[in-house]
Amino acid sequence: MCRIYTVQLFVAMVVLLRPSVVNSFQPLFVSDGNSTTHRHITQTAILRKTAEVCRDIAASEGREFSLTIDDTLSVSQVQMACSSDNSSSILSTVNFHTSIATMFFSNAIVDVVYALSEEHHFDDETFKGGRDVITTGVSAVKASVKDENYIAGRWTLGQVCHTLQDFYSHSNWVELGNNAPYNSLIKPDQTLTNLAGVDVQTCKNCTGDNCKNNILPDVLQQGLLTSGYFNIFSSEKPTGKCSHGGSFDKTSERDPVGGISKDKVGSSHGFLHKDAANVAVNATVELLEDIRIAVGDVPFLRLMGLSQSSVLCFVIDTTGSMSDDIAEAKRVSFGIIDSKRGTPQEPSAYILVPFNDPGVGPLTLTTNADIFKESINRLTASGGGDIPELCLSGLQLALTAAPSSSEIFVFTDAPAKDAHLKSTVTALIESSKSEVTFMLTGVLSSRRRRRSSQGVITRALGQSDAQLYRDLAQASGGQSIEVTKADLSMATSVIEDSLASAVVTIFQAVVNPGRNNNFTFTVDDLTQNLTAYVTGDSSLSFKLTSSTGVSQASNETSGPLASITTAGNLRRLRIRTDNETGIWQFSVTSDSPYSVKITGQSSVDFIYNIVEEHGGAHGDFSLKESRPLSGGNATLMVTMTGSNTVTVTDVSLLDDSGPTQVNGSIQACYNFKLCN
Repeated sequence: MCRIYTVQLFVAMVVLLRPSVVNSFQPLFVSDGNSTTHRHITQTAILRKTAEVCRDIAASEGREFSLTIDDTLSVSQVQMACSSDNSSSILSTVNFHTSIATMFFSNAIVDVVYALSEEHHFDDETFKGGRDVITTGVSAVKASVKDENYIAGRWTLGQVCHTLQDFYSHSNWVELGNNAPYNSLIKPDQTLTNLAGVDVQTCKNCTGDNCKNNILPDVLQQGLLTSGYFNIFSSEKPTGKCSHGGSFDKTSERDPVGGISKDKVGSSHGFLHKDAANVAVNATVELLEDIRIAVGDVPFLRLMGLSQSSVLCFVIDTTGSMSDDIAEAKRVSFGIIDSKRGTPQEPSAYILVPFNDPGVGPLTLTTNADIFKESINRLTASGGGDIPELCLSGLQLALTAAPSSSEIFVFTDAPAKDAHLKSTVTALIESSKSEVTFMLTGVLSSRRRRRSSQGVITRALGQSDAQLYRDLAQASGGQSIEVTKADLSMATSVIEDSLASAVVTIFQAVVNPGRNNNFTFTVDDLTQNLTAYVTGDSSLSFKLTSSTGVSQASNETSGPLASITTAGNLRRLRIRTDNETGIWQFSVTSDSPYSVKITGQSSVDFIYNIVEEHGGAHGDFSLKESRPLSGGNATLMVTMTGSNTVTVTDVSLLDDSGPTQVNGSIQACYNFKLCN
């Protein structure tokens, strides 16, 4: 498998956070190779419960479900088993991977944001407080699912799982001989029993580094529940109480010295680490089942991100001159809905954001196609006059609501009145990894704006106005398509292309200022249905050459390699590969700016996240929300999807404002890859 993987690198200042103090199962990675992380516990539980729900749905529909459900499941296995039509479409696991990553990253952030909160880690015998964190969070997850806000639901769920999992690592539940979850932790109406009182001594000194028998026999015999005290500043703790343990815990230096943590194999009670992790997995499965019962099977699977399809997201200018554009958006969306309803390619959600001046919204976010139809059908073109509109405000609203890696389509024929939001929108594009494609109608060929007979500047887009949209499209990996209103229906084919299953970007380049170039891209035996998109002015020409040396020029609308259609500044090539794997070439001749994007369908793809190393008891990584610091090192967690055999061999960072390329080194990190 050989494919070009590029991630844009942007330059900005970052705010440095204080190092976190990790006192729990390690969040993402381990240094010893033997311990279990929050990431592993969370993902294992999600895959088990998701598979169980799919099995039950299959049974109710009279379908076979052959997958063996255990703790060794992979994302691809579960996605395949849960797909009722996996034989007729290329399978993508990107959405599932991304959703799971959201949950284990939000799980890990608890060790940064709530590092010193006893309740979030069940430290200091705060059992009621810890249970309140869990039950309050679960209620919030259920409410988010009811509101179809699955992004918020996943983020909250990951944090709740962290606290629940820490109970089994930080308390003596496992030492008391329990190998099943303490289900009272997820049931607010049940009483927490057998808690060790504040005056009850629970531990004695460890013998050197041996803490196997430091819990007092009376505590074990009476089945009293306790947890370790933890403090990085003070050694104070109630007399006779157990400590968490470890070099960062000052209380473990005071009698009784030592600890009872089972965070990793090398912890004070590390001999019970695997037992604690196993119960934590089962407890997380139990928590997920509680949510599933409350919300229903289909909403639960949406919460888990189990979908092969994309989100259909439109941001539409509704001013008076946009009636034709609105009609085309209706036609395209209705056609997609009607043709894909009930199939695996049916959009997983629908988002609509109208904008005008001075209004933006209301936002429609729904999984119900009929609700979306009603919302877009109510749009009418009115008002606006001859002034710019709040396009970036509408796009900003869509970016905050859309799931990660969404494709957003913006329809407008006017300049952006709120161009000052460019940096804010760019940051949202980066953090959400969403692609934005602009459908621009009425762009003037010259830099001079059109004036009416009364001398008033009209809505027509000048070149500088259009450049703002081009810049945002480039930053996102999307396109800026400039057509007349009459040709708009020919350009909207890219929307239907994007909603096909398992669409991946194989190659993309933006060249400004224009110059002649010979680009190469690789076609492998897993890639199907290649499509190339070229944007540029009418003077642009190109030649496509296959791996076997067959060529086709841009003036051949139907040739040996592709069928070519033109709409405005867009040339769309439906490439016929005919199993010609290997290196293909795309040669462009142009003195003006242009872009080339080549997509295909493949089960193999990747997701990436920028992470940063932090200090603390274990030293781990957490999600980095801000941009990398210019001139410094950047660490990426790159996850291959759709295959258990494909590995990352090269990762490059490209500056989106120029040809600068930075190559990274690869380090395997327990089923994930890190590029430093």
